Amino acid sequence: MGLLAHRHRFRAQLATTIAGTIVTFVAAGLLAAQNLVGIAVIGGIIGTVKRRRGGLPAVAALSGLAGGVMATLTVGMLLVLSKSRHLLFDNVRNLAGGVESLAARVSALKPAGHWVAASVDTVLHWWWLLVGGGIVAAMLASGVFSWFVLGAVLDRLAWLPGRDNLLDAPDDDRPVAPLPVTLRQVAFRYPDARTEALSGIDLTVDVGEFVAIVGHNGSGKSTLTRILAGRPPTGGTVTRPGSAGLGVRGGTAMVLQRPESQTLGVLVADDVVWGLPTADAAGVDIDGLLAEVGLAGMGGRETATLSGGQQQRLAVAAALARRPTLLIADEATSMIDPEGRRDLVALLADLPRRHPMAVVLVTHHEADAAAADRVVHLSDGRCVDHLPAWPRPARAARHRPMGEDILELRGVAHTYNRGTPWETPALHGIDLTVRRGEALLVVGGNGSGKSTLAWIMAGLTIPSAGSCDLHEFTRTRPVHKRIGAVQLAFQHSRLQLQRQTVGEEIEDWGGHGTAAVGKALDAVGLDRVLAARSVEKLSGGQAKRVVLAALVAGRPQVVVLDEPLAGLDPEGRAGVVELLARLRDSGHTLIVISHDVSDVAAVCDRIVHLRDGRLLENDAAAMEYRPGQDLRGGVR
Repeated sequence: MGLLAHRHRFRAQLATTIAGTIVTFVAAGLLAAQNLVGIAVIGGIIGTVKRRRGGLPAVAALSGLAGGVMATLTVGMLLVLSKSRHLLFDNVRNLAGGVESLAARVSALKPAGHWVAASVDTVLHWWWLLVGGGIVAAMLASGVFSWFVLGAVLDRLAWLPGRDNLLDAPDDDRPVAPLPVTLRQVAFRYPDARTEALSGIDLTVDVGEFVAIVGHNGSGKSTLTRILAGRPPTGGTVTRPGSAGLGVRGGTAMVLQRPESQTLGVLVADDVVWGLPTADAAGVDIDGLLAEVGLAGMGGRETATLSGGQQQRLAVAAALARRPTLLIADEATSMIDPEGRRDLVALLADLPRRHPMAVVLVTHHEADAAAADRVVHLSDGRCVDHLPAWPRPARAARHRPMGEDILELRGVAHTYNRGTPWETPALHGIDLTVRRGEALLVVGGNGSGKSTLAWIMAGLTIPSAGSCDLHEFTRTRPVHKRIGAVQLAFQHSRLQLQRQTVGEEIEDWGGHGTAAVGKALDAVGLDRVLAARSVEKLSGGQAKRVVLAALVAGRPQVVVLDEPLAGLDPEGRAGVVELLARLRDSGHTLIVISHDVSDVAAVCDRIVHLRDGRLLENDAAAMEYRPGQDLRGGVR
């Protein structure tokens, strides 16, 4: 609510509040609806004052005014409902009288009983003043408190683009016709940037083509997709016969990197036509589109039960429902397993052969470009003949022995929404033991249960059956009762960074003082000058390292890393693998959950394979890594 008021006019806040209140009242009743109104008022005050560059006095004045209005309405309602008020007051008086009668039986408590009865009479006599004053005081306290908490969040989000979003194209009154699009000497520089994100780009995309744009992180790939989607360049020319029509039927559609950020419908069939006008949605062959993208018969499934690869296929189906002329897949393969990536690339490559459209795939995986009609290599914002080759991680020899068992899972099973019609089994009978100082790799495709296992190991999810125990030096306890002893690094590292600067983030995890922050940064190979940098300005690889630095500062006994290489280019992947070897050799127990076997296996002592929520071999300790061995069944 605060962000809404900070970015939009009052009418948007009002409409959202009314709609939210109605839905909340239907779903949860009157009290919840009243709470939502209070939230909207406080959020609206803080957001509006921040937008108008006001301060605490303005917040206090507006909070007092809002409290006065709410107090007047509440007191007025109680005055109108006089019979209900008198009934309530009589019950309170009777209760006070009963307390006084009981106290009168004991001489020592008799004065206390008289005091209770007299106090209740006074409160009920001046009820309008106490109720109204209490509401005003509560609103003032909430406003002042929220100014410091919510206000800080809004300040931190000030970098987010507003209505002039960098992805959005400006108004174009021409008919929708995005292809063919031709770029001539195109350049683009972001506001306040010292260098250009793109420079001297020449490119033409026409109907029937499958074009791959390959580059490492920071090479300008996403900026180029914004130009193709209709964003004007700051240099050069872009010509097309009509408007780009971003999000418009027959125009340009985008499939983004994180599939869960694009999924809006509760059911798969709903998501395919989400946002389409009713007339257009009625004409969409939902079952046909789902079959085309490999999701046949899944229209009735909940979107929350889909794997990452299935969510990406659903995003493609939703894009095809708009019959786009240009489909842009921006890093759409980076968060899914190798098999799912191959399937998605094959699907995208086949679309221009069956529809009058072009597909542009943006990726940092050279293998994804093998099926493309043309490949554009980007480096530092310019087109190049080829990208530099980065060395693959070599098998890193262990420098210290492993210790005794530290984490033990026995019969672990988990079912989401258990006991409801929507229950979804995720894990079945997992038996696994991890030794102190070991680096264990858990591999498996999207939807195999890897992330659920990670959350159980970190104690953030209690399994539906079985046990996950932490063996400490003197006793054994369930890991969910030792939160913090096992730390989890999320797949999307940026979501785990909550403070303004790198130094503040590390201190918040336990690295108190400049020396401790510097030591944590040293441990992950980052320059100490980064301690003062905003977390918003970190690259993907830097964000992952900062999370690991924060984890190290917290001195956990075990570190669980969920997909640590997801979304990174070859250089970033090699850097993270090197970091994992360093952490292992410093004595940390690592559990790496990933589908990037070929890279991560170089630093791991053992590999276990998870498929459909089951370990392929219950004797997981027998699965040893042998260089050069391919992944078959459960062993690489």
